[in-house]
Amino acid sequence: MDRQFSPRASPEVAAAVRQGASVAVATGLYGISFGALAVVAGLSVAQTAALSLLLFSGGSQFALIGVVAAGGSPVAAIATSTLLGVRNMLYGAVVSPLLSLTGWRRLVAAQVTIDESIAVAVGQRTPAAVRAGFWTAGLGVFVLWNAFTLVGALAGDALGDPRAWGLDAAAGAAFLALVWPRLADRRAQVVAGLAVLVTLALVPVTPAGVPVLAAAAAAIVVGLVAPARPTPDAEGGR
Repeated sequence: MDRQFSPRASPEVAAAVRQGASVAVATGLYGISFGALAVVAGLSVAQTAALSLLLFSGGSQFALIGVVAAGGSPVAAIATSTLLGVRNMLYGAVVSPLLSLTGWRRLVAAQVTIDESIAVAVGQRTPAAVRAGFWTAGLGVFVLWNAFTLVGALAGDALGDPRAWGLDAAAGAAFLALVWPRLADRRAQVVAGLAVLVTLALVPVTPAGVPVLAAAAAAIVVGLVAPARPTPDAEGGR
């Protein structure tokens, strides 16, 4: 192990590793829910495992199986999950200057650029702690998420009818759990409320998957019409 990733390298690095590890465990365990829900939605165990391995984006994965479970078309499922995954590309623009990676390490970093690894990385105050937090959270979530996805898929395959266990409603609850922490400020709450209204209006009259895309489009329109004001940190830095 490189010295900059050793817990003894500095207090900042040690704290970043601990934070990244705790986030990895909590998020990885959540993979059990996805694995079970994906199988009862109609995916095979192999398809479920491959989806976590290759797509590796919790929000996009839950969105995809939500559309599939509702009877939506493959195009709607892929479009919805892709739209939600665009945020990871934006994360890359934020974290790339902090990591300064080249070659194969850059490809690996792209795969583990997710909400959790970015959140841990940008919360650190030294370059070594940023790298330690990013890799600990990113690789930790990747390994545990995929492992527990397989556990959940194998368990879900033996559950039978998901309605008997209440899993038919779990996808919505799981997705809400992912979104809820991001609704702290008033602007986010307004956008979420508008998205809910658009979705409720379209669900009775459009195919599955279309309301989600329309709600996302409404949020984009809000962002274009009324862009967020820069925060003091964004203007002046730390």
